[in-house]
Amino acid sequence: MTIEIRVPQLPESVSDATLVAWHKQAGDTVSRDENLADLETDKVVLEVPAPANGVLREIRVPSGTTVTSGQVLAVIEEGAAAAAQPAQSAPAAKSEPARAEAAKTAAVAAKATGAESASAKLSPSVRRLVEENGLDPSQIPASGRDGRLTKSDVVEYLDKRRAAAAAPAAAPQARAPAPEPATPAVAPGRREQRVAMTRLRQRIAQRMVEAQSTQALLTTFNEVDLTAIQDLRARYRDRFEKEHGVKLGFMSFFVKAAIEGLKKFPILNASVDGNDIIYHEYYDIGVAVSTDRGLMVPVVRDADAKSFADIEKEIAAYAKKAREGTISIEDLTGGTFTITNGGVFGSLMSTPIVNAPQSAILGMHKVQERPVVVNGQIVVRPMMYLAVTYDHRIIDGREAVQFLVTIKECIEDPGRMLLGI
Repeated sequence: MTIEIRVPQLPESVSDATLVAWHKQAGDTVSRDENLADLETDKVVLEVPAPANGVLREIRVPSGTTVTSGQVLAVIEEGAAAAAQPAQSAPAAKSEPARAEAAKTAAVAAKATGAESASAKLSPSVRRLVEENGLDPSQIPASGRDGRLTKSDVVEYLDKRRAAAAAPAAAPQARAPAPEPATPAVAPGRREQRVAMTRLRQRIAQRMVEAQSTQALLTTFNEVDLTAIQDLRARYRDRFEKEHGVKLGFMSFFVKAAIEGLKKFPILNASVDGNDIIYHEYYDIGVAVSTDRGLMVPVVRDADAKSFADIEKEIAAYAKKAREGTISIEDLTGGTFTITNGGVFGSLMSTPIVNAPQSAILGMHKVQERPVVVNGQIVVRPMMYLAVTYDHRIIDGREAVQFLVTIKECIEDPGRMLLGI
């Protein structure tokens, strides 16, 4: 019995997807629920699972193709695994190139067991590059967070391998008689590489341009003294982690402080719809997360009703899912206000762009010890610059500035958030 493998039903906001990579080839045995291919949308990467045990008889859509909901991708013959073995073992069943390719595949599969665990951590774009070039990910130096392999790591590895392969070929030419003067070769290091944008990067670019062209964006700045927050974290860090199983970070404090500001100035929690202003009477806070594929903004829903521990757990879970490529569209949908932290990369000051259709975004930055004047005395304090970019069509400067002052007051005196003052 043959079964057609079709593109899963895409969400309403997604019209099509790109088939990034096949993890199986025609003739391979597959198991029920095994991931056969990755589909990349402008928001998330979707997996195409096998509906039953059998053999992948035919692949109808190659990698790199744009597909739509319900489109047939491949055909599986259910329960044909046993019959597939003799065909694969027969000498005449494969051409010489096919046997060579099979041997190459077997050699790669027989490498150190670390290769399997390394490939499990690959993002879809990196996995595609590794598979297309027959590489062992465990042999490539990784520079990403938590030892993850990035696309630049693979590209650099390929460049070095090509350069090493070209070196022996150049030696005999060096011993040959000197040729006639010719046009000098291109200097090393001046190569160019054209790489198509991922769908996520295209979507990010589109949204950023739309925000700049449809909203009247303006940014206001302030600075905040983190002494009180750092003291609290130092005092309760170990007990908090032991009690809740998650570290006490800065983000939960800023989420809570932002909610206090949004309650006082609800226009920053609103959005524009035509000639109407929609005031959201709930607080779904988006927290920007950087991944190898680009920036994602998962949403902590009803954040005002969640504890510090709940917020920290949810943010940590979202960050893990985003970097592993398992985050869902539902996780990224909605949001009434966004917080982004460029400080984790060393940014001292920036002007974040509003995540439309929202009307404001809070930018956190690097914590840096600086001399400041406190009660007439010059002291050294851990300081952070804060930025709020807002849509000036509906938000006045007075409201944006006072919103930022509210956050400053809550962070410098966290007791305000407990007392609601």
